[in-house]
Amino acid sequence: MAVPKYDELMNPALQALHNLGGSSSISEMEDEVIKMLNLSEVDVADIHRGNTTKLSYRLAWARTYLKRFGLLDNSARGVWSLTQKGLQTKSINKKLVKDFVKDEKYQLNDEDTNNNDDGNTNIQEQFEWKDSLLELVKQIPPDSFERLCMRLLRESGFTHVTVTGKSGDGGIDGKGVVKIGGLLSFHVVFQCKRYRDSVSSAVIRDFRGAMQGRADKGLIITTGKFTRDARLEAQRDGASPIDLIDGDQLTEKLKETRLGVHVEERIIEDISINAEWFNNL
Repeated sequence: MAVPKYDELMNPALQALHNLGGSSSISEMEDEVIKMLNLSEVDVADIHRGNTTKLSYRLAWARTYLKRFGLLDNSARGVWSLTQKGLQTKSINKKLVKDFVKDEKYQLNDEDTNNNDDGNTNIQEQFEWKDSLLELVKQIPPDSFERLCMRLLRESGFTHVTVTGKSGDGGIDGKGVVKIGGLLSFHVVFQCKRYRDSVSSAVIRDFRGAMQGRADKGLIITTGKFTRDARLEAQRDGASPIDLIDGDQLTEKLKETRLGVHVEERIIEDISINAEWFNNL
């Protein structure tokens, strides 16, 4: 089936949170909705504009309406959860929700509206800065992208980060050590590749084969988007675990670590991209 419109995703989004225990990340919610609606890989990969899929874009609007209706809330770390009212609500009348939001003058009448969301950065702007940043990252030289990933890992707590510089190394681009809680250390091998399209499960399997016996964990950083099969393969029971950072998460991490991204702390986030920073990598 094709990806439903945003108002048709309100009940699936609500039910997904119930299924996931009352809270989830955006990616967990997407996976649950995909499973519930039996969406195909083709449906899930259908692009809205730029690097944003129709599913991601429309679910973002569905969540916004449900939040305005008082059923959902979200934290600064991107975790969405059911409110007390949401915990007691298993399904909604989408027309009732849309009329309520309209009456509250939030002006969320159309999924392509450019109106501000009650003082918060509107959904279109949220995706636009990410698309612009990803396009910029895709245009920098390969060695600059490797240095960007190394810097990002170091800013995120990794030490002894090195790039292997070897060809034919099974997809392994580098390695590092991450310490958890100042006590436990894990050796990690990583791959950093710029993909414009979806990253399949075959990439995950090839990378896992190359990392066997060489590290505790694997990490793949990409500008693309992992298919559902790829995400399932990365966490398959009995196999070496591989963490995945897709294009959307990469932009969020660059914003969080302020690498080439300036955020002016105001009531409304004013996000700008420093293109010159990437040229100097």
